[in-house]
Amino acid sequence: MRSRHDSADWMWADALAALGRAERLHRQFFQPRQARTPTWEPPIDVLETEHEVLIFVALPGVDAREVQAVIDGATLVVGGRRVLPRVLGTAVIHRLELPQGRFERRVPLPPGRYSAARVASEHGCLVITLQKTT
Repeated sequence: MRSRHDSADWMWADALAALGRAERLHRQFFQPRQARTPTWEPPIDVLETEHEVLIFVALPGVDAREVQAVIDGATLVVGGRRVLPRVLGTAVIHRLELPQGRFERRVPLPPGRYSAARVASEHGCLVITLQKTT
């Protein structure tokens, strides 16, 4: 049996999740759209080891070979497109929370010099590895 405190925690967590979904949908649908302008930004994690910087980009359903990762000065620019698979073109959509369309994320890099980006896919995330150079 749930206490009043447990119910309040559950309701608060549910409300926060709903606000997060609303924020993602707002960013996706209410930005001015141009043919080549990104419409959303995927969430990221940036980690640094002694020899490399690792960037994890949450991109479920996106083929790593279709993503561009380019070092531009002190910034890594990650871009591409997430689209529904063709076989789902006639499907009835009951819920669509994952953003679709062109995405781009600009990631400020820690100070240093890096070799070219190596891109792989792991557990629904794009993993970009930048080797540190001296």
